[in-house]
Amino acid sequence: MARDGDLPTIFNPKRVRAPSVIITSEEVVESERSVGDGDRDRPNGPPPTPLSPRAPLTPQASVCSAPPLTTQPSLQQAYSESAASSQDEERQLRDKKCPRSCCSKFAKKIYYGICVTLVLTLSLVTSTHCIKHMYLEEYPPTINGLVYSTESSLVVNNFTSRMLTHHQYNAPFFTAWFCTNWLILFYPLYMVVMLIHNKCKSANDVVVDAFSDFKEKGFTFARFISRCGLFCLLWVVTIYMYTYSLKILLSTDVLALFATNVSCIYLLSWVILHEQFVGVRIVATIMCDTGIALLAYMDGITGSSTLGGVVLAAFAAAGFAIFKVLFRKVMGDVNSGQRALFFSILGVVNASLLWPLCLALYLTGSEMLPSHRMPWIYLLIASIAMLIFHLVFQFGNVITYNIFISLALITAVPVSGALDVLLYGVQFEGMNLAGLILIGVGFFLVMFPDNWPDYIMRLLRWSRSRQRGNNGAGRNRDAMDYRTGYIRSHLRSPSGRVR
Repeated sequence: MARDGDLPTIFNPKRVRAPSVIITSEEVVESERSVGDGDRDRPNGPPPTPLSPRAPLTPQASVCSAPPLTTQPSLQQAYSESAASSQDEERQLRDKKCPRSCCSKFAKKIYYGICVTLVLTLSLVTSTHCIKHMYLEEYPPTINGLVYSTESSLVVNNFTSRMLTHHQYNAPFFTAWFCTNWLILFYPLYMVVMLIHNKCKSANDVVVDAFSDFKEKGFTFARFISRCGLFCLLWVVTIYMYTYSLKILLSTDVLALFATNVSCIYLLSWVILHEQFVGVRIVATIMCDTGIALLAYMDGITGSSTLGGVVLAAFAAAGFAIFKVLFRKVMGDVNSGQRALFFSILGVVNASLLWPLCLALYLTGSEMLPSHRMPWIYLLIASIAMLIFHLVFQFGNVITYNIFISLALITAVPVSGALDVLLYGVQFEGMNLAGLILIGVGFFLVMFPDNWPDYIMRLLRWSRSRQRGNNGAGRNRDAMDYRTGYIRSHLRSPSGRVR
């Protein structure tokens, strides 16, 4: 007999195995009869084994109703598992061999990033130049259906002379308000994409998910609307300063000044969000500020409105940076649905609360609109292009890296410069060109990663090892002897002993 501490072996079977076949009651009766017949034939045979009382057999039990055996998997299941594991191993080996292939996840993100950069660049340049064109183009007014020239000397009374002066578009706040209204389409477009992508969810489920996520963060309805109102005011003021600066400066200068928001974002993130300090980004911020100063004084100080335009564009960049950092601070980490809902509510608040201000500015004469020949085409193109820009800017990180999104801010500058040269014959030289170059260099320095010295050290080590390989391994006296682990030297033998 085996003791309690013995292990179950082939000579000491202690393990009780479950039967592989379940016997029905009819088979039990037949087996008892066969056992009885066998006992008559063999009187010295083994006694019949009684059935266990723990598992009573019922007439309804059968082999077909028995549960499947899990202790011994079938051959088909084992074959499928082995085939799946082999496919996973082959896929892992393939990914290790070609991690930068044209079909890898990294390569797809690179391709998507290039497309995102192109879309952002084209939309930003299109909206900026359309707004600039509305300020430059003249719109002759009409009185009683007749078109009068702006150089006409026909003046009937003060009212007629006042009508003849309204030949240009001068409504930066109305432009900012009209373009901001299109933010209402953020959440409807997001819902359409979600319903196409995930057909199991309904529109009500998508809306409830977004509101429930804000509720879990502790936002009540009043608190959420008040936050949206404050962000709406900041957003409209930022777009207003951007559109007003286009009335004074060239489109290229405004885009270059707006690109300095990356340095403002870093400074605010360092102070408010307590992100990592990077010395090279401080240098980049100084270079961006120097470029802004050069653009501010490129036409002198007295008798020029350039300084005011540069200040407005720089404040627009700072306002956009404040909006982005405060959004992360107040709202926290939000998903795509929450972000889309926030911007849609921002557009609703803008359309419902700020229209009296637009009307008051128009009635007081602070802003002038060519009512008879309103440039609706350019205004609609600018609004749609700005909507596309903000849509891709906010949700582009879903399909690609953030660096491609930020890169579009600086790639729009040379594209806009080429358009200024072709359309208006602008020549970039002197302090203007120097300021643009300094802002571009500062932008790329800000985009340096946090651990950029590690990349430089790796590059230096790689170039040094390649140079040593070109000089020849036989002439390298410091090569490692992998047999002993010692460095080859004239003072030691290959075994490591001192000569």
